[in-house]
Amino acid sequence: MIPNKTPETGSFFQRDRNWHPPAFAPGYKTSVLRSPQKALLSLDNTISEITGPVFGHSILGELDNDLIHNFAKPGESAIGERIIVYGRVLDERGKAVPGALVEFWQANAGGRYRHKKEGYMAPLDPNFGGCGRTITDEDGFYTFRTVRPGAYPWPNGANDWRPAHIHFSMFGHGFAQRLITQMYFEGDPMIWQCPIVGTVADRAAVEQLIAVLDMEATIPMDARAYKFDIVLRGRRSTFFENRREGN
Repeated sequence: MIPNKTPETGSFFQRDRNWHPPAFAPGYKTSVLRSPQKALLSLDNTISEITGPVFGHSILGELDNDLIHNFAKPGESAIGERIIVYGRVLDERGKAVPGALVEFWQANAGGRYRHKKEGYMAPLDPNFGGCGRTITDEDGFYTFRTVRPGAYPWPNGANDWRPAHIHFSMFGHGFAQRLITQMYFEGDPMIWQCPIVGTVADRAAVEQLIAVLDMEATIPMDARAYKFDIVLRGRRSTFFENRREGN
């Protein structure tokens, strides 16, 4: 249920491009052709970007945040290590972001996606669709159940593998403000061998993409839990005249 509050309408902070990986990263092969060929420009937000369009909260189904069962046949469930992923969506000021649409998708426990162009021949799980969604509550909290995804090879280098990860997409109240990111798992040694992770120069930035195992939030005899907070850009940044492109 969405609270009846007046939404903020100030401009969003521009991203800090020193914190994000470069668009051109030769070690990540597909970035070579799709990276911009000209200098980037930062543009202020338009009214349509800040205020809409918005999605309908009523479109969510009862099992949209339960990947263990939302694609399974009656009485059956997905195969794999059951986990709970939870956290908060916050802005840079530490304020909760309520009513945000959080979407997630992943490979199955064997490391295979349900996609017709998937090249990895690990088995499909007939009871696992690999995608879901939920909405943050008044305090910015979200949660979903799933199985821990497997690692998989990909055609980047001769023997490159992706570590276990879950993709996230966040929509706020303006559809033009969408964030797509990935969540990794604490203790996975493959994180630091991944060419995509290697494009991020700041180790602290990578560590913010790693979910922490939280044994206090487990469901006994059922599922372990991982905590993953997502921090978005805030609004109303201070304008610095010597950094027009950075405000």
